[in-house]
Amino acid sequence: MAAPDGAAAALGALLQPAPGLRVLVTGGTSGIGLAVVTALESFGARVHVCGTDADRLAAHLDAVPGRTGSRCDVSSPDEVAAMVADVERDLGGLDVLVNNAGIAGPTARVEDITTEEWRRTIDIDLNGAFFCAQATAPMLKASNGSIVNISSVAGRLGYALRSPYNAAKFGLAGLTESLARELGPDGVRVNAVLPGFVDSDRLNRTTQARADAMGLSFAEVEGILMAKTSLRTKVSEQEVALLVAYLLSPAARTISGQSLSICGNVEYL
Repeated sequence: MAAPDGAAAALGALLQPAPGLRVLVTGGTSGIGLAVVTALESFGARVHVCGTDADRLAAHLDAVPGRTGSRCDVSSPDEVAAMVADVERDLGGLDVLVNNAGIAGPTARVEDITTEEWRRTIDIDLNGAFFCAQATAPMLKASNGSIVNISSVAGRLGYALRSPYNAAKFGLAGLTESLARELGPDGVRVNAVLPGFVDSDRLNRTTQARADAMGLSFAEVEGILMAKTSLRTKVSEQEVALLVAYLLSPAARTISGQSLSICGNVEYL
């Protein structure tokens, strides 16, 4: 029997973010970041977007009235500080930080990875999340807000040929738990979302790079990836975005310090 209309409405309100949330999404002009921006705006959030490509950012801001943004390389503390000042000016405070900005890094054996490649991956994927959390913490404490770190199943499983990315994502798991403990007494929740093989241009690029490194075809490597996943399926960017939205809902008010996989159960990498 279907639930009464009132019960259905109450359940819907419990499972989605409250309208009017002030949200900063880093790396929000493409991929998972853009899916998160779009989903949260559909629930009535006011979103400030950051990206490194000024032209792409401008196009996204022009496309949606009221959407604000900043050009920012999150690996730079000075640029992060300037972006957070923009957020405070444009939104008047902050309720949610979504740390999404990241790069895939090199696909290569450890002896072939350059120092520059290692440092750049760690700088963006791990240091950037720290700098953004550090700069927004006062506003999030004031609003009893929330941080969602977009990580990866590579944050819980070893990943051959992807050591810089793997190390950054394991670091992000530790950062998530540490910040949850530190900021929890101030009413701030901190969680991480761990997507599996996301059906995206990035996955296609990294799959091809892995195929090249292993001397295999794209189809062969893709088959290997799917064989590692219990449900034998990829994850969509929209599914990841909806998990983020759930973590910002009243139903998730006591979820903190968690790394939640959305991956079809990736068994190993």
